[in-house]
Amino acid sequence: MTEQNRPLDVVILAAGQGTRMKSSLPKVLHPVAGRPMVAWAVKTARDLGARQVVVVTGHGAEQVEAALRGTGVVFARQAQQLGTGHAFLQGLGALDAQAGADVLVLYGDTPLLRPETLRELLDDHRARGSAFTVLTGELPDATGYGRIIRDAHGRVERIVEQKDATAEERAVQEFNSGVYLMDARARDLARRITNDNAGGEYYLTDLLGLYRAEGADVQAFKLADPGEVMGANDRSGLADAESIIRRRITQAHMRAGVTIPMPETVYIEDTVQVGRDVTLEPGVILRGQTRIDEGVTVGAYSVVTDSVLERSVKIKAHSVLEGAQIGAGSDVGPFARLRPGTTLGEQVHIGNFVETKNAQLASGVKAGHLAYLGDVTIGAETNVGAGTIVANFDGVNKHRTQIGAGVFIGSNSTLIAPRAVGDAAFIAAGSALHDDVPEGAMAVARGKQRNIEGWSRRYWGGLREKVQVKLPWLAGWLDRQR
Repeated sequence: MTEQNRPLDVVILAAGQGTRMKSSLPKVLHPVAGRPMVAWAVKTARDLGARQVVVVTGHGAEQVEAALRGTGVVFARQAQQLGTGHAFLQGLGALDAQAGADVLVLYGDTPLLRPETLRELLDDHRARGSAFTVLTGELPDATGYGRIIRDAHGRVERIVEQKDATAEERAVQEFNSGVYLMDARARDLARRITNDNAGGEYYLTDLLGLYRAEGADVQAFKLADPGEVMGANDRSGLADAESIIRRRITQAHMRAGVTIPMPETVYIEDTVQVGRDVTLEPGVILRGQTRIDEGVTVGAYSVVTDSVLERSVKIKAHSVLEGAQIGAGSDVGPFARLRPGTTLGEQVHIGNFVETKNAQLASGVKAGHLAYLGDVTIGAETNVGAGTIVANFDGVNKHRTQIGAGVFIGSNSTLIAPRAVGDAAFIAAGSALHDDVPEGAMAVARGKQRNIEGWSRRYWGGLREKVQVKLPWLAGWLDRQR
């Protein structure tokens, strides 16, 4: 086995309580750009090609494990919070032993650490033949971090925690990130860590000294950007991490050919796929397993979640899509709402204030204004008039309506489900359908109009005093009728 092809195991420490978050949600489950913070560490480990990934849980263990179930990770419980060294030992115990495997330590609350940085760390560690490499950075004021103490020759000698450091050591600008890469000896050496320190904890940092005592080569790999290991310890830090990752995501999409005129206003989760020549107008939010094909425009302040937008779709401003599939060349909005189960064929038009739910609309369907289409299948080239309602709920159960191709539905019609409307049928405006409509038929389901002459003068005349106060224009009209 060569240095470069040794297997890599990753232990992610995620047992802390995170009291500064002031939340009932475990700290590592607070989301950043669509993923819980700990899920970013898992993704990074997977991107590195890790053979095994162990997540050490403690506070809120059941919630953390539930959130990561299905990702292929193994869990280890730290029942008592006795320090990072103790947590690491629990993680090692859950790993399958394999001779020669390197072990990388990551954390569940540092979502900004990029796989590219860790790949450089791994390559440097193996190229030097190092036994233990610590990832370090430099800050003008490293308060809160452990410091890297070097000997007269510039070699890493030890790591001292802030609470144990002297005034001279606290002035050191090189800090310990807490990320370590070590060889297989870590399994044995970690058992020698003691809690003989000011905090009475088992510090993982003591591993460096134990490696040195073995005569092993210890190295440091310095970060170009120390901000990558910034932890999100409170809501402010969470917002900072969100901003940085969001900027990375939008920049990556723009480099890949996406137009985002105001990237600082756009929110795109890491799981979203966006094709070339897509335009995302200001205020757009893209979430979940959304896929946007080439040439799509998403209008200002629209929200798209778990949806597919095929080529050349146009989503107009202030539209909300969730669990929808939009066929090529269709347009939606403005102010439309497409709920889960909505599927639009090609060249479908959904206009302003139209809502769909579990609705399948074939190619060329038009629903331009103020309609509710729930639990319905609509055939090709059907026109849905303004104010149309598919009344799918009877108070107990939902029912489905089938509407054929080439149907004309007049404005302000109500289809009381379950209904079937045949191809090329015509529904007169204002109809309330409680029966099926055969193919090619016209349905008229409304009462006959009756005009009662002089009704307004008799009715409102009896209320003239109140009318004078609240509706002076009507009082004037009544006076003119005398």
